[in-house]
Amino acid sequence: MTVIQDAPAEPAAADAEAEVLRLYRAHLSKGRATLAELFGSHMETASEGAWLTTADGERFLNAGGYGVFIMGARHPIVMEEVERQLRTHPTATRILLEPTVAYAAEALVSVMPPGLDRVHFALSGAEAVETGLKLARANGFKRTVSMRGGYHGKTLGALSATAKDVYQAPFRPLVPDFLHLPFGDADALEEELRAHPGETCVILEPVQGEGGVIIPPKGYLKRVEELVREYEGFLILDEVQSGFGRLGEWWGADVEGVVPDVLLTGKALGGGVMPVSAAVATRKAFRPFDKDPYVHTATFSGQPVLMAAVRGAVRAVKEERLVTRAMDLGARLLPRITEVARRNIPELVVDVRGRGLLIGVELVEAGLAGELLIELFNHGVVANHSMNGSSVVRFTPPAVLSDTDADFLVNSFDLATRDLVRGAAKMPERR
Repeated sequence: MTVIQDAPAEPAAADAEAEVLRLYRAHLSKGRATLAELFGSHMETASEGAWLTTADGERFLNAGGYGVFIMGARHPIVMEEVERQLRTHPTATRILLEPTVAYAAEALVSVMPPGLDRVHFALSGAEAVETGLKLARANGFKRTVSMRGGYHGKTLGALSATAKDVYQAPFRPLVPDFLHLPFGDADALEEELRAHPGETCVILEPVQGEGGVIIPPKGYLKRVEELVREYEGFLILDEVQSGFGRLGEWWGADVEGVVPDVLLTGKALGGGVMPVSAAVATRKAFRPFDKDPYVHTATFSGQPVLMAAVRGAVRAVKEERLVTRAMDLGARLLPRITEVARRNIPELVVDVRGRGLLIGVELVEAGLAGELLIELFNHGVVANHSMNGSSVVRFTPPAVLSDTDADFLVNSFDLATRDLVRGAAKMPERR
């Protein structure tokens, strides 16, 4: 018999961090608690725009969040839409017609490449990937090609496409008939498609974010589309991280005028307020779902409060011209970050690369990337590592950065790299 206990009272502020760490270890993840301790066990408790605030009142520029915050935190347009929906009808029965999901789908389609006009909403990027893979299977494409270094999530189908042994190994056998090819190698893809015409789904990212901000050769994405069409395949573009303005275009597909069978979006789609993702397909690709509305469903797909966030997110990006802002900011930040890296850590940096507000700094080893993340934090900036490229520190700042915020980011990077050199000098065996 379960004994119901009263929830304990919250501890005094001075003891809050220790108590939360204890609760992480008791109920969530010991490893996650240990990682938090490396960053001083700070607790984030508030956020607005490009900044977050911790329980002890410190403020940090958020250049992390894995691409979620293209419009910053708590954007007023998104909050207005969500708060209105919360006050009226946040969760629907999914039996009757419900207007917010229809209007959200229309808003999302309005910014899609032409021909993509059928929408299935989900919560996470991995769920959107699963939707795309299931559409491919339902259309008769039983083989799937993804790219080495690509990241598509950690549910079973998405994990089968994520070519990273450390994530796959504990869960094998995975979904069969997945093959991983080199990213950027159109010849290798053509050889595979030629051997299996009419059978193959290709899933890839326009820029590999978790791979370490890997940008393919110019023309590669268009060539992939041409090959898929020539050999009667099925094309899925995973834009969960690269889309919604992150690259200085609405979608990475727009850079080379590509129209896939399915485009996947997420992260920023919820406006930095709600967890939302979507698979947006052509009418032909979506036909199996049109035929049977119950063949692929989820209880929280398209719920009103989530759809309010989608409508707010599309409004915010359009009305504030955040796609153009992301392009302009990226064009200014990338050379400045490159110059600082080349000046301060020439022997420790391998490359600095990026597109729009997706910027990666590759170091000579993964340990140095971890140290740089800590040094950045010590100087007031939150950034991310790259899960498939562990030696790469990744900046995904919001497009609502002011010029002063952008200067703060560069100055903090300058100070952090100087401290990194001092720390590395104390451990010459690592050089």
